[in-house]
Amino acid sequence: MYATVVWLCPQRCSDVHRHVEGVLEESELGICQQYYGCNQRNVLGTGHGNSQIGSIILQLNHKQRFLTFSTSTLSLFFTIQKRKTPSLSLLCSFLNFYGNYDTPSLTPSPSLLPNSFFQTNQVGSSGTMLKQILNKLPKKVPKLDAADSAQSDYGSITTFGNVFQCTNVGVAISSKLNAVKRVSSAVFPASMSVGVEDVDPHISFKDASNTQKQNLFISKLNFCCNVYDLSGPDKNCTEQNVKHQALVELLDFVSSGFAKFTEPAITALCKMCASNLFRVFPPKFRPSATGGETEDEELIFDPAWSNLQIIYDLLLQFINYNSLDLKVAKMHIDHTFIKRLLDLFDSEDPRERDCLKTILHRIYGKFMVHRPFIRKYVSNIIYRFVFETEHHNGIAELLEIFGSVICGFALPLKEEHKIFLCRVLIPLHKPKSVGIYHQQLTYCVVQFIDKDPTLASTVIMGLLKYWPVTNSQKELMFISELEEVLDVTIMSELQKIMVPLFRRIACCLNSYHYQVAERAHLLWNNEHFLDVVTQNRQVILPLVFSALVHNTQNHWNRTVLNQTENMRKMLSHMDEDLVLACQRKLEEEDSRSSAAAERRRITWERLEAAANIQQHVAVGGDVLASPACAVVC
Repeated sequence: MYATVVWLCPQRCSDVHRHVEGVLEESELGICQQYYGCNQRNVLGTGHGNSQIGSIILQLNHKQRFLTFSTSTLSLFFTIQKRKTPSLSLLCSFLNFYGNYDTPSLTPSPSLLPNSFFQTNQVGSSGTMLKQILNKLPKKVPKLDAADSAQSDYGSITTFGNVFQCTNVGVAISSKLNAVKRVSSAVFPASMSVGVEDVDPHISFKDASNTQKQNLFISKLNFCCNVYDLSGPDKNCTEQNVKHQALVELLDFVSSGFAKFTEPAITALCKMCASNLFRVFPPKFRPSATGGETEDEELIFDPAWSNLQIIYDLLLQFINYNSLDLKVAKMHIDHTFIKRLLDLFDSEDPRERDCLKTILHRIYGKFMVHRPFIRKYVSNIIYRFVFETEHHNGIAELLEIFGSVICGFALPLKEEHKIFLCRVLIPLHKPKSVGIYHQQLTYCVVQFIDKDPTLASTVIMGLLKYWPVTNSQKELMFISELEEVLDVTIMSELQKIMVPLFRRIACCLNSYHYQVAERAHLLWNNEHFLDVVTQNRQVILPLVFSALVHNTQNHWNRTVLNQTENMRKMLSHMDEDLVLACQRKLEEEDSRSSAAAERRRITWERLEAAANIQQHVAVGGDVLASPACAVVC
């Protein structure tokens, strides 16, 4: 391969000298000045004021193992603007790309240099001196440039500098400049990492030598970036089978422990995962007349799951890699990567959501720097679900992740975590489809109260706020969650909300839906609940006794009637005097209500009689007035 490096520098070389002092010896600075040509005016043609330019052109001659370019020429332009410190890092990166193989032979190219630069008798000696200079350049790419080169693998190729049109250099220079635009994407494809030998991806790991396996690993990852459409008539079966076989080999190689996740390998793996996993799901049509959480819906499975499962396994093993360099990994598993990974939780395929749940949990545990972003973005997903769409397939999996996350919260709880409970978890009781994720939601809420018992009153008031009125199945879930919350609630917090809580329980005891009434009666079989009632019976019994009496007189279900009788007996054994007092008070209230009802009946009868008399008087007046009216007419 032939590559030409063109370095443009400003008129004065003092800045250049300061930069290369640590690389070049004092005796070689003069050579740099000679080849920069900083003392010559308009060396490359048009000079505009102070923008007189010098240049140095080297030709790099190297033949790669699998790719041979006989006459291709690549030119890189490093433009150093005025008042900016010149940088050799990009030049070092380019040399390091070829320096990982054999030491290239560096010779000046007289055919590309203007006569004002090099004299014919100086070519040989200058080539030797330049070779000595370039041999002292650092062989390792600085971290900053390595990061930049890694970021370009996500689909964008950075163009360095500006291409200058030179009119006095000749046809050779202009032809080489035009070649840059044509071959830059071919020489530096986005999938090729700096310093990695390109190996045929179709070779099996068994047929590759130990020195080639790591490069073959990266080549196979780049090969698997190709995505095929399996939904159309042309399913590309042959290519898909080859890709599937490559993925299986990659998984076996990683599972064997021979794979090393270096920076080029991490770059290739993250790009492969992004190419195959990150996609937009088609919108699902939901008829408004038949929607609901009880609707039986057929599960949708991705036709490419056989490949997706292997890719998820590769990503999981990469995250679980013991010797993983987190500083390098977090440059690729960044906020954009995590955001698109979280968007995949809306997948219709439950197998994919289960894999995503495991992977996101590992990312949250290993990359501490991303934890606030994950919590914030999950909050936004839940906000959109609760207040806008009320449809998302992955709420249960996200809550399952946060169940374990909440367990690891340090005490005392941060204000941010309390806000997450109040603004994210409690409003999740509002949607109609709460049954899909209610078990995970209850677990998260209970974990919060277990961490901070003072949050119990806030949670119970939130339950009462979103308590269903017409949805009996949802009401059953609320009663079950309430029982679990009361088990971890301390007495001081319970006393704050005791009155509205037991008023709601009394309404559930009187429910005409027999399942709701039965479930409310079963609360009294809970030992902790019964202990709370016993300690606060002076407040609680008057609130629920009337409901028990009403059930005895009016409820239609025999099971509910039996439970009500047993509950009255239990309360009588608890405090018979209080029960009798409640009975007398209820009888007095009934008598007062009966007297008030009788008074209302009598009042309505009087009003009705008075209205009838007034009607008769009005009719009699019309009859008497008729003859007079007739006479007058």
